[in-house]
Amino acid sequence: MRTPLILARFVAPLLATLIAYAPMNTQAATLGSVERLDPAISAIVPSAWTIERLAEGFTWSEGPVWIDSGNYLLFTDVPGNTMYRWSQNEGLSVFLKPSGYTGTQTGIFREPGANGLFPDRQGSILMADHGNRQVARFDLATKTKTPLATHFEGKRFNSPNDVTRRSDGVIFFTDPPYGLEGLNESKHKELPFNGVYRIDIDGTVHLLDRDMTFPNGLALSPDERTLYVANSDPQRPIWMAFALNERGEVIGKRVFADSSDLMGADVPGLPDGMRVTPNGTVFATAPGGVLIMDSNGKRLGRIRTGSAIANCAFGDDGRTLYMTSHNFLARIRLDIQGNR
Repeated sequence: MRTPLILARFVAPLLATLIAYAPMNTQAATLGSVERLDPAISAIVPSAWTIERLAEGFTWSEGPVWIDSGNYLLFTDVPGNTMYRWSQNEGLSVFLKPSGYTGTQTGIFREPGANGLFPDRQGSILMADHGNRQVARFDLATKTKTPLATHFEGKRFNSPNDVTRRSDGVIFFTDPPYGLEGLNESKHKELPFNGVYRIDIDGTVHLLDRDMTFPNGLALSPDERTLYVANSDPQRPIWMAFALNERGEVIGKRVFADSSDLMGADVPGLPDGMRVTPNGTVFATAPGGVLIMDSNGKRLGRIRTGSAIANCAFGDDGRTLYMTSHNFLARIRLDIQGNR
């Protein structure tokens, strides 16, 4: 009787590993390529890599976030004003429509929907509510929003784009003008700059930077002492690194990486959404795909889907990178542990 039990003890973990690393959806179309720019990429992207196209038909997909409690992914179509849900077992469905602006006035927004999403406390996520010009907490069960920040110095935000959260509850977000018709020239733009902000746990809002031209995706380093912010400006496609003190105040800043040399007419994409793994590896959407860099900004590789990638997030057991790539959703299995 002990032999089957002993075998089960060793076989079960082996089967789990095989299942985890097997092709995840035999019906999904495969696409793209992986550039290996440094030998260190071999420990990150497996040699038998596969990029899978999971769903399509969006205008501009964005803001992926993995929901552990239900094993599903949420992401947004910002111009389409829709939040989608995708899971391995159930596929694609509409989760919230409209995801952002619910009014009837026209001529204000070029992108009225919600944008970046980020895990929050149990049962909720943080939302860069592009169309409502606010940062909000979104309850997954009731689908209600609680505004967290709507104004700075009495003026409405432009269109909050991406959001992240420190372990103590302090929130950081970016506010470019992408949601507004006319961008910087919009008559509805109340702030004369495009800012990077912090929301303290008491609800107060603080401006961290007003010099970036188009601040977009952002992420924290593993020790939460560095805030990386992408600049989605074709004239200056860079990532800034802001050194933070314990209060979350900026005490120094530098250019972390520059993708100017990657720009080209046949190279879609700009610095946009990003994620950082527990060991400090940076996955940053960039010209040509998702650029993989070490904690010093050294390029290790690039994941290319063939179209501009707006954002990415880790899901499943933390070793699957989901990518919102223009009008479709894709994923790739990795050999590195990411944050969900």
